Amino acid sequence: MSQSPRVSSPSGDICATHSPAPPPAPSARAGIALIAVSASAFGAMAIFARAAAASGADIFATLLFRFFVATLLLLGWCRWQRVRFPSRPQALGIALMGGIGYVGQSLCYFSALQYAQASLVALLLYLYPVFVTILAAIFLNERLTRVKLGALVLCSLGTALTVGGGQGQPLGMALAVAAALIYSGYIVIGAQLTRGVDARATATLVCLAATVSFGAMGAVRASQGLPLHWPTGAGGWAALTAIAVCSTVVAILTFFAGLQRLGAGRASMLSTLEPVVTVLLAAMLLGETLTAAQLGGGVLILAGVVWLSARGAATGT
Repeated sequence: MSQSPRVSSPSGDICATHSPAPPPAPSARAGIALIAVSASAFGAMAIFARAAAASGADIFATLLFRFFVATLLLLGWCRWQRVRFPSRPQALGIALMGGIGYVGQSLCYFSALQYAQASLVALLLYLYPVFVTILAAIFLNERLTRVKLGALVLCSLGTALTVGGGQGQPLGMALAVAAALIYSGYIVIGAQLTRGVDARATATLVCLAATVSFGAMGAVRASQGLPLHWPTGAGGWAALTAIAVCSTVVAILTFFAGLQRLGAGRASMLSTLEPVVTVLLAAMLLGETLTAAQLGGGVLILAGVVWLSARGAATGT
């Protein structure tokens, strides 16, 4: 990610923030642990989503529950921490960004899980930092350096191998790439809209707007004879709760806590643990396997992202 305001994981981190000063060593170790917890929580979301779907929950019910519960918990956290919210016009812009952009990304991501392996979706979603680099060059006039172009080549080769590696329905892979593209646009726009806003306030406003959007979608679908489908067993409700609490609230708050200790560049690099967690959990719990070509493509994508983040951290860009 090349711009100064940055974001982390596409699965859940939903606001831009500025990099703090370099931390002392003990704080850095705590920061590494916090980012690892955050990435693991985000990475587990695909597994929880599969469990919820297996219990009968549809995508709209899952996402409405996720953002409604997350909004309540984040509002309580912000009140306890006395977080200052932005002015009404800026809050409205952030809400629109969340109610349209993040809702679109979430729908594509969770829909992709219906048609492709969780591990494959996670790897393709991590194309978003390269897409951000391209969009920033086009719309923010940021320079495409040799490092950025090299990372773009690595990720492009990785995508070709991952998509053409022999497993996964084309629709699922297309939805995963679409989620990465939408999230990239969300980041570029968010970098402008959220300047000077506390990241926790932004996350809360985005979750609130997403709750309103999915609530409206649910009402429209119900009026058309398509009611929301909720889990039929305790395991499904546990999975929904885990998505909202673990993979949204805990993941967001631990990321921001780690970000304050590490800075945006190092936090971004460590966040690439997320798809690795998804791949490992999918193999252990869902019995998923990737072909050698797809694994190689995933490695190239992550290598490109880490290279891009490492150079950004070194140069402060």
